[in-house]
Amino acid sequence: MASSILSDCSSSATSRLLPLRRALLAPPSRFRPTTAPPRRPLLAAAAAAPLPRARAMASVSSARASSTDSATVSADACSKIIDGKLVAKQIREEIAVEIAKMKDAIGVVPGLAVILVGSRKDSQTYVRNKKKACEAVGIKSYEVNLPEDSSEDEVLKHIATFNSDPSVHGILVQLPLPHHMNDENILNAVSIDKDVDGFHPLNIGRLAMQGRDPFFVPCTPKGCMELLRRYGVEIKGKRAVVIGRSNIVGMPAALLLQKANATVSIVHSNTKKPEEITRQADIVIAAVGVANLVRGSWIKPGAAIIDVGINPVDDPESPRGYRLVGDVCYEEASKIAGLITPVPGGVGPMTIAMLLSNTLESAKRIHKFK
Repeated sequence: MASSILSDCSSSATSRLLPLRRALLAPPSRFRPTTAPPRRPLLAAAAAAPLPRARAMASVSSARASSTDSATVSADACSKIIDGKLVAKQIREEIAVEIAKMKDAIGVVPGLAVILVGSRKDSQTYVRNKKKACEAVGIKSYEVNLPEDSSEDEVLKHIATFNSDPSVHGILVQLPLPHHMNDENILNAVSIDKDVDGFHPLNIGRLAMQGRDPFFVPCTPKGCMELLRRYGVEIKGKRAVVIGRSNIVGMPAALLLQKANATVSIVHSNTKKPEEITRQADIVIAAVGVANLVRGSWIKPGAAIIDVGINPVDDPESPRGYRLVGDVCYEEASKIAGLITPVPGGVGPMTIAMLLSNTLESAKRIHKFK
């Protein structure tokens, strides 16, 4: 975008983008609410009561919050933090209870198969985290590790095996794949009934159609919507802007907001005056992969901000030599928005939680378990 600002927006010297690293770091303690959110069923209705405010917001009057015309509470000196780590923990606990019930009732344990090709450190970390998450909630995990120079046919054979295995209810092919492989061919080979990543074109097509529902919703957009719902953000009739139009996040997020009856605009690299369009939004989902692109001046007072971006920038004061920032300039936006996700600790933990949720849904559907 012509208006893109790539520098760090903190008070430190301007930062340079590092090679992309997807490692997730634990969020700082100031992002954690002082009390846990009330337990409620997975995918609670949009009208569910908001989670408790962080301690810094405890003194804000409820009258001020109710008077706003935006999607969330009115803007304060500091936004209310959307704690994705806390919500993801709650969801995992709910999933574990459902899996235990299913096992006791019909003797079935959900199974998730992951195929990893190559030895990328970030991909290995993702797969390891997914395996730990499965074990924690009672999902059985299956893993195939193939060398970088494996053929596409080898990957397709493993997918076919998992497609026909009744103990496997979800199949995930870890991306990115090596350059010599055709992503589309491989992802399309996953049975739509087991496409827990939600990337199958038939799932995306059903998501886009009126009166149809996909078998699975892509995990990161689903996590974004779940955060909005669990924090009591009204979506129906509100203006929403999605920044970015990728098949993995941006496009499905826009479709989900539209299904929830928001009026949706998509901002992309050819959008003229993106800041003016974004400033009209009650809800903003930023998923473009550019550090600190969205400035405070782009934000409508009181808006709800979901920042999907995870971008490493140089930080000589950090022991690692870098730190992670989002697509939204947190220091500026948090002074204007009503709700905002931190990076890290916002959307990231929700992605794996939604993968577990999709796997459980698949097992329930296949075995007709309510």
